[in-house]
Amino acid sequence: MKLTVKNLCKSYGDKQAVDHVSLSLEPGVHVLLGENGAGKTTLLRMLCGILKPTEGHISLDGLDVRCEEYRALLGYLPQQFGYYPHFTGWDFLLYMGALKGLDRSHAKRRAEEVLELVNLTDAAHQKIKTYSGGIKQRLGIAQALLGDPKLLVVDEPTSSLDPLERVRFRNVLAQWGQDSIVLFSTHIVADAEPVADDIFMMRHGSLISHEQWDKSRTDLETLYLNTFGGELS
Repeated sequence: MKLTVKNLCKSYGDKQAVDHVSLSLEPGVHVLLGENGAGKTTLLRMLCGILKPTEGHISLDGLDVRCEEYRALLGYLPQQFGYYPHFTGWDFLLYMGALKGLDRSHAKRRAEEVLELVNLTDAAHQKIKTYSGGIKQRLGIAQALLGDPKLLVVDEPTSSLDPLERVRFRNVLAQWGQDSIVLFSTHIVADAEPVADDIFMMRHGSLISHEQWDKSRTDLETLYLNTFGGELS
């Protein structure tokens, strides 16, 4: 399984949000770091087929980002995820399963599995409007995993989680990255260091650094500060 991105650009008038990005990702956990406005979210949204590139090409094992087969292999958790407040978590996952084309029995089985994976089984039959921000985020993670994706893209996935749940989610990412491509952006260095197979740093729409990562290292914040000359935000 390989994600291939060639010469990817996204412009809005005179502003170049993503500027000639090329990369090749295989199974593993790939972390994207950068300051606010660096273009991380724009890049991820193009990789998920939500935004159309101004220029360039995206494919997953030869499947173009615009085709149904590509989307069937994709799981995505955006920064801002839409929920139906009167649904229960369980109903929401079955609804998302239907949108992903899963038959009902398969959707039920996968819903049970991902709810347990994100520690949400006990709250599954409560209405989403009663959930805290952290529980909603865990539900978002669960829906991203529902289709057993080969490409998992997550944008600031741990921002609403408490420290214990952040550890649980890091473990989920590490597990998923054994057989699938995981790409996530984060501003929390502690979430990247233990799980990253490689680190990409982005600034002004361009990838300015790519480093293979040894998970035993503890100097990622220093590396970031040396690269950007400022504090990680």
